[in-house]
Amino acid sequence: MAKNTYETNPYAVELHHISKIYKLKKKDGQKSNDNESFYALRDISIKVEKGDVVGVLGTNGSGKSTLSVILAGISDIDGGEMNVSGEQALISINTGLNQQLTGLENINVKGALMGLSKKRIQEITEDVIEFAELGDFLYQPVKKYSSGMKSRLGFSISLALDPDIFIVDEALSVGDKGFAQKCMNRMKKLRDEQGKTIFFISHALPQVREFCKTGMWIEGGKLIEFGEINEVCDHYSEYVDKLNAMSDKEKKKMLNEKFEQRIIHNYKEGFLSKLFTKK
Repeated sequence: MAKNTYETNPYAVELHHISKIYKLKKKDGQKSNDNESFYALRDISIKVEKGDVVGVLGTNGSGKSTLSVILAGISDIDGGEMNVSGEQALISINTGLNQQLTGLENINVKGALMGLSKKRIQEITEDVIEFAELGDFLYQPVKKYSSGMKSRLGFSISLALDPDIFIVDEALSVGDKGFAQKCMNRMKKLRDEQGKTIFFISHALPQVREFCKTGMWIEGGKLIEFGEINEVCDHYSEYVDKLNAMSDKEKKKMLNEKFEQRIIHNYKEGFLSKLFTKK
């Protein structure tokens, strides 16, 4: 269950024992026949105060991107409760962009879906044109964009819409460094001058340390640690170093064991309410 709360709530986001489950598929893309499912996220609980900047860490496949689409309200949870105070926007390559439409048409569609007036949409369009620096590509279909150009457009639209909560999922990992720095400078203003709540998902530890206040480490779909950013980064870095020091055989064995722990056999909807109880 997810809901948006009133402005009096001191927390921007509250997650209470949330879980997300996906149906497992075979190698050929077909669903398994024995009701096997997979924990993308399992029993995660955190409270994020308004104005906090949370660096989300985790190795590939840990559940970070699943968390991002849940926080953005794009995907539902299968168990637990999520409370969100304010409007949220996900900044991620391709997310929310219609590949067949032009960049300009994507701006108009996004504004219309949010119920904005034509005047407000025009203001947003001007902001996007100025920040994205896409030139004539703004009038070309997004399917012709490079990954960096898509990131520019998505980032610029989200900035112009000015949500209360930003979820940035590896959006600065593509494209030129100059634009990435421009985006980072803008996010620092959002953090320092406007008190926006930001979830920053990235593998760039130095950037996470410098930009974020709080650390959130997810591994194997579970919350490992939530606390002061440098402390969480130190522990995560130690884990990654140990992982990288393993032989390919040792690493494969450990990852397979972690994956097996996330599989649910004979899954039936509704069992989460029995498995997890609120504390």
